[in-house]
Amino acid sequence: SCFRLLCSLLIPALFLSGILCVCLVVLLWGIRLWIQQRKKELTSAGKDGKRPLLVAFFHPYCNAGGGGERVLWCAIRTLQKKYRNVTCVVYTGDRDVTGEEIVEGAFRRFNIKLIHPVKFVFLEKRYLVEASLYPHFTLLGQSLGSAFLGWEALLKCVPDIYIDSMGYAFTLPLFKYLGGCRVGCYVHYPTISTDMLSVVRNQDTRFNNAAFITNNPLFSKFKLLYYYFFAFMYGLVGSCSDVIVVNSSWTLNHILSLWRAGACTSVVYPPCDVQTFLDIPLEEEKSTTEYSIVSVSQFRPEKDHPLQIRAFAKLLKEKRLGQQPSLKLILIGGCRNQQDEERVNNLKHLCEELGVSNNVTFRINIPFEELKRHLAEATIGLHTMWNEHFGIGVVECMAAGTVILAHNSGGPKLDIVVPYEGHITGFLAENEDNYAETMAYILSLSPEKRLEIRENARRSVHRFSDQHFEETFLLSVEPLFK
Repeated sequence: SCFRLLCSLLIPALFLSGILCVCLVVLLWGIRLWIQQRKKELTSAGKDGKRPLLVAFFHPYCNAGGGGERVLWCAIRTLQKKYRNVTCVVYTGDRDVTGEEIVEGAFRRFNIKLIHPVKFVFLEKRYLVEASLYPHFTLLGQSLGSAFLGWEALLKCVPDIYIDSMGYAFTLPLFKYLGGCRVGCYVHYPTISTDMLSVVRNQDTRFNNAAFITNNPLFSKFKLLYYYFFAFMYGLVGSCSDVIVVNSSWTLNHILSLWRAGACTSVVYPPCDVQTFLDIPLEEEKSTTEYSIVSVSQFRPEKDHPLQIRAFAKLLKEKRLGQQPSLKLILIGGCRNQQDEERVNNLKHLCEELGVSNNVTFRINIPFEELKRHLAEATIGLHTMWNEHFGIGVVECMAAGTVILAHNSGGPKLDIVVPYEGHITGFLAENEDNYAETMAYILSLSPEKRLEIRENARRSVHRFSDQHFEETFLLSVEPLFK
């Protein structure tokens, strides 16, 4: 009788779920056909009678002026050079500026001049991807928000080729299965990484893992389950891509383990404006009364400025024993908001506590020419972020001719501060003692030896030039245009 009861419940349930699945498939197919019809209505033929190939980039913050935006404009310029019958579209949420102002901003900030006009599709619901909207479950909230924003984008313009250039992987299935597009993406860093999972698993306190979670085993287990669920979903949507381009070996390793799509994944280093820094003349140091150590990075928690200050304080303490030239640490960076400004104030308090205030200078939101001058005069370029996905600032320091000292992890370790033609290009460190010891070692080298390292570093950074980006990017995205 139990078996009969089970059958009487199971068979209708299976039948009902089967009907629901069929209804869902029919609904999705209907939406796809409707979107294809909209595509025909929204696009018109060009002057030669042929309909241009629409290549759309999803970049809601295209006017932000960071490294990700430099990749976007370089990618568009590259496609415009190579393909005649292509119209580039940018989905953006920057509704406070016009398309002309965005293009002008790209030229002013990055010296990138586009060959043909770009079509901008202005999105109204960008607030859906802002972290401030989701105080809890931020990753999931932003990802689902990006899917809704992607739906708005798809309804406004249906492209032939869709490229997510800002890391919103949850938009990929929308454009592939409902929009009928060929889809690709440029991944600057994974939304979730195996490192993030290990931080929660080991109950480490970091800027994205609060102390109240690490101190409670139940909260930690719940967060780990949430992260595993999110990693599974992230892998599912990411594997929809026809072409996956990543910015470094570190990002590649994480994307391969999460998306499992090795056959269509390749590394294309971001285009760094190395030529501007290579124009700084490289000369052997004159006898000096002061050495400067320069750090260039936004004042964000993950950049770990406190480590720089503590290591510098340790170096000063040891240096005071001898009569060497005086040392100065210059922290150069951008402040985006009030939280960043508060962070700078906390760093200044730390300098006071350690008694190094007179030797540390903060330079915030400075003009580019001043940045170049500081780098030209510096002996050491300092970078302390753990698992930096690439490290444009590290490349710029090397191109400018400083002796780089970066964190022994992520992009700097795997791609940038690596031997070039068998010669040393810079140094890596992991903790306060490491950093202090290595800075002391660099300063103890002869000017001739330092010049040799600086020259090796300069020669090595040509791998990160605009020209190299153009060649590798075109090779990677070629399957989308076949």
